[in-house]
Amino acid sequence: MIRMDYDALRATPAAAVPFAHVVVPNFVRPESLAALVQELPPLSQGGSFPMDGLRLGPLARSLLSELEGAEFRDAVAQKFGLDLAGAPTMVTLRGASRDKDGRIHTDSTAKRVTVLLYLNPHEAAWAKKDGCLRLLRSPTDIEDYAIEVPPVDGTLLVFPNGPTAWHGHKRHVGKRYVVQLNYMARDGAARSEMRRHRISAFLKRLTVAA
Repeated sequence: MIRMDYDALRATPAAAVPFAHVVVPNFVRPESLAALVQELPPLSQGGSFPMDGLRLGPLARSLLSELEGAEFRDAVAQKFGLDLAGAPTMVTLRGASRDKDGRIHTDSTAKRVTVLLYLNPHEAAWAKKDGCLRLLRSPTDIEDYAIEVPPVDGTLLVFPNGPTAWHGHKRHVGKRYVVQLNYMARDGAARSEMRRHRISAFLKRLTVAA
């Protein structure tokens, strides 16, 4: 079983600037992280791969189960004062960052909450700030950020989506593993996005199998 630091998540207060969020370093405990990284499937292509369509080792399967489980959902809901009971989830894995990735954006309104879990070791690129996610004060300037999150060492970032939840990162081309979980709305936009997700899941399974 993978070991995750729920106590740290519950104890870390949500920040309000530039928008509501919480950052928990080492949410995946170090004794689990090294073995988990070894299990991650090699993903040389960019884009998001549905985790249920990938060949996962036991720790990665345990991680997926934990993220979709009641304890994690309840901790996130309590942190931000949300009712997430019964909210559908989507979970994807990215393994490579492309030149076009990281542009400033807000997430779809179909996604109520975004959860990012970073599974990369320290390396020179992160020290140079390439690929470090920035939570931004505006939609036009990648340098106008309130916080920067290195995508390393099992760091967890959670934020409710909103019209000013701008984020992005400076250009990074290469390996960059991140698990993304979204708690989805129940409206038509969410249903449409989840249908696209299922179609993407099928196509990506074919790509991985090839």
